[in-house]
Amino acid sequence: MSDLGDFTEFDADDSESSTATEGATADDADDEAFEEMDIEPSGRDRGIGVLSASEGLAICEDERETCLRAYVTVGNRSDVRIGKYLIVPYPDGERLFCRISALEYAQEFRADDATEIHARRAMRSGGIDEQDFKFMATLEPVAVLYGDSGSGSDDETKRRMTDRVPKPETVVRQATDKSEIKTGLKIPEDGVFLGHLSVGGEKVQTAAEPPTIDYRLKDDYEAGDPLVFRHTLVAGGTGSGKTHGSKNILRQYLAQDRSYPIEADDRTVSPCLVMFDPQDEYAQMHDDGDLPEAFQRRCEREGIACGGHEDTTAFVPSVEGASYAASHHRAEQVEFTIPFSMVYSNPWLIAGSQLNDNQYSALHYLLDRFQQEYGDGGTYDQFTTFLDDPALKEELDESGRVHEATFDAVKRRAYGFGGVFDQDARPITDMVSEFVRAGGISVVPTYHINDSRSKTTVVLALASMLVDEKLSNSPRYDRIKETPLILGMDEAHNFLTDADNVQARKVIGKFTEAAKQGRKERLGLFLITQDPQDIADPVFKQINSTVVLNLGDEDAISAVNIPANLESKVPYMEKGQMVVYSPDNSEPVEIQGLATCVTKHGRD
Repeated sequence: MSDLGDFTEFDADDSESSTATEGATADDADDEAFEEMDIEPSGRDRGIGVLSASEGLAICEDERETCLRAYVTVGNRSDVRIGKYLIVPYPDGERLFCRISALEYAQEFRADDATEIHARRAMRSGGIDEQDFKFMATLEPVAVLYGDSGSGSDDETKRRMTDRVPKPETVVRQATDKSEIKTGLKIPEDGVFLGHLSVGGEKVQTAAEPPTIDYRLKDDYEAGDPLVFRHTLVAGGTGSGKTHGSKNILRQYLAQDRSYPIEADDRTVSPCLVMFDPQDEYAQMHDDGDLPEAFQRRCEREGIACGGHEDTTAFVPSVEGASYAASHHRAEQVEFTIPFSMVYSNPWLIAGSQLNDNQYSALHYLLDRFQQEYGDGGTYDQFTTFLDDPALKEELDESGRVHEATFDAVKRRAYGFGGVFDQDARPITDMVSEFVRAGGISVVPTYHINDSRSKTTVVLALASMLVDEKLSNSPRYDRIKETPLILGMDEAHNFLTDADNVQARKVIGKFTEAAKQGRKERLGLFLITQDPQDIADPVFKQINSTVVLNLGDEDAISAVNIPANLESKVPYMEKGQMVVYSPDNSEPVEIQGLATCVTKHGRD
């Protein structure tokens, strides 16, 4: 039997102490033998990642075959968003300006992570290891930038279509230079301010001061006609901020230094804004809003006109049974009436409902006959009395000039306008020099008129007078002909809707002609609507600049005809966010309007 005596003296504490000492010695030896290596590359990272050629690298004439993808490094992934603008340099100093059109995670290692083990492990862990995944950005090329920008040279940065492919592993960086971004998107340096360039509702920031990028519409003749005379449409749903935004845009056209040359002589003349206002909001442009001092200083630095426009007058139509009393603005109020003589040149004004071509010809003849007997001073009441004459009806029927049934149809439709014409106020035709004045705003409120037919007649009578005089080769009112004119119309869908009747065809034809010849005659349409799909197509096709705010209706969104990548954002845009589609001004972009209205806005 073996002797276990040696074990009886065993002391556990001594053993553990000895083992620990030996272990420590071993660990020290291991530390000396295996030093930890720094796996981070030396130097400093530039940009957000590099171009990858793993799935091809191609720029093609057919954009569907273009393949341009960048690997985004772990530290930059949280800052990358769809729509952001990037710069990819070429070896010779040219740069590819592009935007992010898609973002995706891809597996770094071949593994199936759609399993119970992976899912439960992820649910219990504090996060993922980004290095286990590739983060790829798909880039949409916009333009190639060239010139010696940024090197102290005076060479101007220019753009051309994308015609070359960058090299693999080229460092990709965010576009932070204001000149690069403006050139890449073809945004003019000067012009009418609309807002600040943004992506996903966040303003694009640069290294300049101020850091934002101002978006402006061309407003000189160096590169074609000013875009104000090539017509603007503002579309937005209720609560989207379209009135707020429209006031801010229109106020810029009334800046002190804004004027346009007149072909007849060497003068330059400030424009006049005539605004048809169904909600009685635009007369407030006379008044200063509650503008913070910091906001005013910022507007001054950026060349943005702010504050009320003193030369603002509310021309109030006098309509029977309607009274206008406004306490929400301090603009001068001048009452006027529509003289019946204006119907001679626009017979459709009293075509109360649908007239066929035969009936419309009869109305034209009756008006000519009435004018011969009563002259230009004939009134609407005299005209209805004229139609009540049975002898006239019998005479025209027997002569074959106007059939009695046609006469009765015209008579029925011409009735019901007594409250519109020849009221107890000065005729607007006697006030043209006051109504159209250089540098002034003439607002025509119609909110107080309850009868929709009377309201439509007033607006179309004034708008037709302005359009006819602008397009005439022998105008009656030289003041209208020689003054640059912006014709603003809120709720334009109520007046410019295509329909199958004589009145609608005449209205649409008149405004289509105005839109076609407007730039030659210094006439610009500024249409505001929440139903762009209802604007007649012949007028809509002449619109060059479309400003789209939040719209929820699919038909409305489809009607504004903006690129698909921006169209998808429209239903989700917050108040003040806009998409600008103006092919002759810039690439389609998203902008953020001023959060503060530059004039008074809203009822206290």
